[in-house]
Amino acid sequence: MIYCVVPQPLTEELFDRLTEYYQHDPNVTVIVDRREGQGGAPGPHPADRDRRRRRAKGTFPPIGPADGKS
Repeated sequence: MIYCVVPQPLTEELFDRLTEYYQHDPNVTVIVDRREGQGGAPGPHPADRDRRRRRAKGTFPPIGPADGKS
């Protein structure tokens, strides 16, 4: 299934045209994006901080070539 999502400001201009264009393709559904954002610029979400993998505790030997030459 393919969803052709039309932004709400372009509904009048595109929805009917796209619906007609894809009317014979059963795999395509044209929908209007009716989500309402909270406004403002997108940015990091506070919950993203909690999802980061925590660093392992302790110390580790330096990583370098096996023969010890740099």
